[in-house]
Amino acid sequence: MARSVWKGPFVHPSLIKKVTKQIKDGSKRPIKTWSRNSTIIPEFVGHKFEIHNGKKFIPISVSEEMVGHKLGEFAPTRQFAGHTPAEKKAAATTASPASPTPAAATGVKDDKK
Repeated sequence: MARSVWKGPFVHPSLIKKVTKQIKDGSKRPIKTWSRNSTIIPEFVGHKFEIHNGKKFIPISVSEEMVGHKLGEFAPTRQFAGHTPAEKKAAATTASPASPTPAAATGVKDDKK
C-alpha cells in the first residue's frame, strides 16, 4: 500500500540533516546511509550516497530521474552468479572416471556371446 499523499515522502531526519549540512558547507564527500526506505527528494540531486546493502556500501550518484524512488532500489542486496552452461554440465558428467557402465550399474549380465 502506498504512503498517504498528505503525509509526504518519507526521508529519514538524519539524512535530511546531512544533506542540508553538505549544501551549506559545499563539501562533496559521499553520505553513508543505512536508510534504504528513504525516498529520494529533489534536494538530493547531485549528491553522492553510499547505501548499505547488508554487507557493504554501494556508491550512488543521484540524478533527476531517481527522484521519487527509494534509495534501496539502487543498491541490490543479492548477486546473481549466473547459470551453468550446458557444455560445462555435459563435460562434468562424461569426465567423471568413477561412473560405472549402464550394464554394470543395473547388474544385468550380457549373455550374447
